[in-house]
Amino acid sequence: MTTDPSADPPRALELERFLPYRLSVLANTMSAALADAYAERFQLSIPEWRVLAVLAPAPGLSSAQVSERTAMDKVAVSRAVASLTRARRIERSVEESDRRRSSLRLTTRGIAVYNEVVPWALAYQDALMRGMSPRARESLDALLDDLQRRARTIRTQRIDPNPRTHAGTATASRPRPTKPTRHPRG
Repeated sequence: MTTDPSADPPRALELERFLPYRLSVLANTMSAALADAYAERFQLSIPEWRVLAVLAPAPGLSSAQVSERTAMDKVAVSRAVASLTRARRIERSVEESDRRRSSLRLTTRGIAVYNEVVPWALAYQDALMRGMSPRARESLDALLDDLQRRARTIRTQRIDPNPRTHAGTATASRPRPTKPTRHPRG
């Protein structure tokens, strides 16, 4: 493999400045603070709380829909649903129109837990954002919405780390194989 000596050297990755890493660390830091309180005060894991929080305003969702709305992996949602069902905080019912689909709803016990957690979660959010101006909060909200939209769009596209090298050529739009192609011997 030959390299082009005139090509720009690759940029260095400063992990502490890499946006996906920073957002992940921030989310993990916030989740860790919440996880301890949820576990101690409400006997809830973070995934269980997220399932409750999604189902409260939207009863009747399937596990797959909960997974999609929370961006949690299906296994984590399945475990949270099983745990919440055992604790009688949610109930699962089979849809009459499609027996393969089940819907989830909070039980009376689940609604009570949700109503206890919400003020605490909102107080945590308020403490986290204390000192931010209303304008900064609006900007943050808009930026997060924009990043979420972009992340969803980029997820379905092929990213070229050096688009200048292919500018104007047919290879720029042609997908690269992800696995080596095997040719039959003969």
